[in-house]
Amino acid sequence: MSTQPDSYPELEPLVREMLTVVGEDPDREGLLRTPTRVAKSMAYLTHGYEQDLSTIVNGAVFHEEADDMVLVKDIEFYSMCEHHMLPFYGRVHIGYLPNKSILGLSKLPRIVEMFARRLQVQERMTTQIAEAVHQVLAPKGVAVVAEAAHLCMMMRGVAKQASETTTSCMLGAFRKESMTRSEFFSLIR
Repeated sequence: MSTQPDSYPELEPLVREMLTVVGEDPDREGLLRTPTRVAKSMAYLTHGYEQDLSTIVNGAVFHEEADDMVLVKDIEFYSMCEHHMLPFYGRVHIGYLPNKSILGLSKLPRIVEMFARRLQVQERMTTQIAEAVHQVLAPKGVAVVAEAAHLCMMMRGVAKQASETTTSCMLGAFRKESMTRSEFFSLIR
C-alpha cells in the first residue's frame, strides 16, 4: 500500500489558473493560500486511491460458527461525484451472512471509506463495497444499501434540495432468497 500524500502540489498552479478563469484575483488576500489548501484538500478527499483491501482488513477475519445476519447500519460517508467533482454524502448499510468466518466490525466502515474517498458514482461505490466484503469473507450473502444526497443535483442543474438517491447491491442469499432480503430491509428501516 502506498502512503497517502499530504498534498498534490502539482494542483496548485492549476487552481491558481482556475481562480483567474472564473474572474477572481489569486493574489487577493483571501485567496493567496487557496491553491495550497485545495491541493491538500484533494489529497485527503481522494485518499481511497492509496488504500487497498488487504491492508484495511489487516487479518481481522475470525473463524466463527455464527450463521445469523451481521448488520452494520448508518455508516456515514462523504464522496465526490466524478462528473462534477461536487460532494455527495449519506449513509451505507452493510449486511452479510457468515460462512464460518466474521470480519472485525470496524473494518466495514473502513471499507466504505476506502471506496468513498475516490471520485465516484454512487452506483459503483455500492457494488464495490459489496464485492469487497464478499472477497474478504466469501459469506453466504452480502447486502449493501447506500442512501445519499448529491450536491450536483442540489446546487446546480435540476436544483432539487430534498432528493435522495438509494442504491443497492445484493449478492448470494440476499439476491436469491426474498425472505433474507426482506429481513435485511426491515432491519435497516
